[in-house]
Amino acid sequence: MSGRRGAKTGHPRQAELERLLAELTAIRTEMVQEAVKAQALLDNIDPRFRASARNLLHYLVLRRRDLRPLQTRLAELGLSSLGRAESHVLAAIDAVLDTLHRLTGAIPPTTAGEPESVGFSQGTELLVDHTNCQFGPPPPDRWVRIMVTMPSVAAEDYGLIHALLQHGMDCMRINCAHDDEAAWLKMIEHLRRAEQALGRSCRVVMDLGGPKLRTGGIRAGQAVLRIRPRRDRYGRVVEPARVWLDARSAPCPPPVPAAACLAVPDAWLARLRLGHHVHFIDASESRRVMTVSETTDHGCLAELHKTAHIVAATILRYKTGQDDDTWHEASIGDLPPGERAIILQKGDLLIVTRTTDEGHPTVHDSVGNVLTPATIGSTIPEVFNDVREGEPVWFDDGKLGGIIERIDQDHVDVRITHARPGGDTLRPDKGINLPESRLALSSLTARDIDDLRFVSRHADVVELSFANSARDVEELQRHLETIGGRQPAVVLKIETRRGFENLPDMLLTAMQFSCCGVMIARGDLAVECGFDRLAEVQEEILWICEAAHVPVIWATQVLETLARKGIPSRAEITDAAMSHRAECVMLNKGPNVVTALQLLDDILRRMQAHQDKKRSMLRALHLAHTLTEQQ
Repeated sequence: MSGRRGAKTGHPRQAELERLLAELTAIRTEMVQEAVKAQALLDNIDPRFRASARNLLHYLVLRRRDLRPLQTRLAELGLSSLGRAESHVLAAIDAVLDTLHRLTGAIPPTTAGEPESVGFSQGTELLVDHTNCQFGPPPPDRWVRIMVTMPSVAAEDYGLIHALLQHGMDCMRINCAHDDEAAWLKMIEHLRRAEQALGRSCRVVMDLGGPKLRTGGIRAGQAVLRIRPRRDRYGRVVEPARVWLDARSAPCPPPVPAAACLAVPDAWLARLRLGHHVHFIDASESRRVMTVSETTDHGCLAELHKTAHIVAATILRYKTGQDDDTWHEASIGDLPPGERAIILQKGDLLIVTRTTDEGHPTVHDSVGNVLTPATIGSTIPEVFNDVREGEPVWFDDGKLGGIIERIDQDHVDVRITHARPGGDTLRPDKGINLPESRLALSSLTARDIDDLRFVSRHADVVELSFANSARDVEELQRHLETIGGRQPAVVLKIETRRGFENLPDMLLTAMQFSCCGVMIARGDLAVECGFDRLAEVQEEILWICEAAHVPVIWATQVLETLARKGIPSRAEITDAAMSHRAECVMLNKGPNVVTALQLLDDILRRMQAHQDKKRSMLRALHLAHTLTEQQ
């Protein structure tokens, strides 16, 4: 217990100060005891991270309770509310306790024998040091690094990598789920050449593919050609659709762009003349007519003024003249395979098989009753050994969702509960997420282990996809130690609910490396934790990592529309501005990625004058002068 120095008692304010002193003293005692109990764990931490690991343990103790009432009471007395204590937890507590001891006249207890805590400025310095270790020194006037994911064409396009480095790329990310070692090596060689040319350095980051659960193949459906004339905004036809009819035995390209090319028998085509009307009933059972507008030695062009849906074996027919009552008929030949996709609506049943056999859409009878539910395969069938009935399943980044209704030996039945009105389309090679299932999969696949040999030789940083537990981190450590040689820095990609929940344990394991970081993989993480919780989850990750002085990569869909389509959305600009609270921001590939990089660089440079983590930077505001100027 703290001693007394004859302070006055009985005053309400004095009583509140004493209560606060007792509460904070108890919290501090618990924090210190937690670090003492974890000493064996701390002994295994790399010396560079030992103080950071202790600070993380202190922070976890602090955040086990609801601090909001305590924060309000501290703020009402003009004391620190501990709202920005992540990087220096014990020092922040001690600063408040020192004030409370002075105000109450209590004698502070001795802290002799305790390890030195991380100080206010030291916390920031440790994070800066660890960030520099991970990503290299920052560019002038911007402390947040920019990472850019390489497209496949980067292996052949030196100019792209040169432009990216010139406009601010600090880390080149290679996704090992795509391309091969030969392509990766070419990308790295292009980067080294660009570094020499520009006098800039750039880290190579390689992302292990991990056990990505995806949908299998789907049989091609019946091909349907939708042929539409061009209309104005009132629905009036301003240009008919051109249809090219050519000989089935020797198809030729149309002389002008055409909406569709239909192969027909040679003899039937030979009788067609300018002005002939070709009649048919389309797939929607609508009567349609197209008129021959041009003939050539290789075929005929016909004009269609109404939308038509044409399938293989559609019957075309015409008469050669007014005196000819004979219909000359022919069926069109094969069409290109239809889309490989399944349309699913709320309430539909989807059978997910444990094989790689091609799936198929729902089969209905003539009145719409389901004869066979839709089926689709999966790339990692063993995960279904770990699922339970009633657990949710999400497909294609959360566009489709359902509940596991039944588990059989060779398949899992999923009842669709989340789809847009009219249905959503599920295609091959789309992600499957099982956010509530306790999957026993290792985060390292056999391919990842093979790729690690290349990665350990050439990469500065290796990203561990689907990091879910401390065991996953330990497994990566073992494989890197077995390979030997240079050891790349490690990034834990947090993209599952389980990975988020196990983040503190994984960080304390990763701190056994001399250099480590975390990526907030917001695409899968949003599906796993719920889109409505993503903002909250990414905040918690930022806080935990700041307490551990571990750099964070803000990833997935940053300026995505700009990179892909050339124009950003307003929401993307706000998201990019928020991203400066991380130590690195990742851009994905796209045809306009250089433009996106330039804009992100500008946003990050301007935002660092306004915000540092959770702390507002009170630079002079132009608006603060406008009232005086107008008077």
